[in-house]
Amino acid sequence: MTPKTFFRWVAWLLILAIAVFTLAPIEFRPVTGAPVNLERFAAFAVIGAALCLGYPKHRVPILVLLLGLVGLLEVAQNHVPGRHGRLPDGLVKASGALLGIAFAMLIERCKPDP
Repeated sequence: MTPKTFFRWVAWLLILAIAVFTLAPIEFRPVTGAPVNLERFAAFAVIGAALCLGYPKHRVPILVLLLGLVGLLEVAQNHVPGRHGRLPDGLVKASGALLGIAFAMLIERCKPDP
């Protein structure tokens, strides 16, 4: 398995997991003990980095995809009993995605030429 393929699998599986846990009742949400905003930020940072490392020539579409996903999940939470989508939560997630993308760009830039 190539690194690109690995990062593609990781990214899409994380997106699936985030969508499931975001739209599931609150009691099914995994708890790490870390502050909730840190969990949100880190999850989307990892997704952003994994997508950019898996699809290095598609950064702008990845950015649009992740910002759209954040917005969609926040709005969709309002239709799940006991859940609520809020703009501050979305901003934390979007910030994490942006940092993850920037991190992946830095990694790509620092790679030695073959």
